[in-house]
Amino acid sequence: MISVVCVHNNKKILNDCLLKSLKNQTVNFQLITLDSTEGKFRSAAQALNHGGEGAIGKYIMFVHQDVDLCSNTWLEESEKILESISDLGIAGVAGMSVNKNSNGKRGRNIIKHGKSAKIWSFGTAIQKPETVQTLDECLVIIPKSVFDMLQFDENVCDNWHMYAVDYCLSVHEEGLGVYAIPMFIYHKSTGATIKNRLKVVLSMGWLSHEYYQTLDKLLKKHKLHVKWIYTTVGDWNTSYPVAIQRIQKLAKRGMGYLMRRLLRNCKK
Repeated sequence: MISVVCVHNNKKILNDCLLKSLKNQTVNFQLITLDSTEGKFRSAAQALNHGGEGAIGKYIMFVHQDVDLCSNTWLEESEKILESISDLGIAGVAGMSVNKNSNGKRGRNIIKHGKSAKIWSFGTAIQKPETVQTLDECLVIIPKSVFDMLQFDENVCDNWHMYAVDYCLSVHEEGLGVYAIPMFIYHKSTGATIKNRLKVVLSMGWLSHEYYQTLDKLLKKHKLHVKWIYTTVGDWNTSYPVAIQRIQKLAKRGMGYLMRRLLRNCKK
């Protein structure tokens, strides 16, 4: 059985997405929902650890409120896949491999996302479980036996970012496997990136200040074990300060934007 744990701050989204897709599942499951609207939890790691403590299933699925499982057999099919993986530490529906030479090609998933429900054109579509370095936080599944041994790090991940990335790296260090599984979902969110170009420049990056704070601690925590950390929003070198990498990536993005504008103008 799978225990489903979800932290939510919008009951309408929770009901319209996740709970609606759980309503007619073909197998029994445990549902644990945690309301974060009144500031009871200071971080996702704290909230999910609290939810995981009450889980009784063989597997614990930590999932966002705006995820639609899109199939009444989703839990049943997922559990069969999980049972086939002998060294399972954590699994998810969108992961980052280390085997390609660009971050855009490292993605492994078959999901849709965003208001237009488009295929997430990030990396390669998968047909079987594939080993990855890290997983996206939208949906991850951890065997309860592993979670009893290793919880989310509330000190490093003391806000709402990168808790699954950190967990994946810690799982690797324990000698267990991290897998992206070929299970289709629709994730309504497009992520937490900053869209306004002026704000991106002023904040020295397209991600929130809290994200970079956690990233800095994450790089320091894992620098002895990995040189690069690959995530769905960027690749990060554990040997260089976050501030320098933010500036480099911002400059690279800015140059790419200017070149695209120049090419469009040349074609007119």
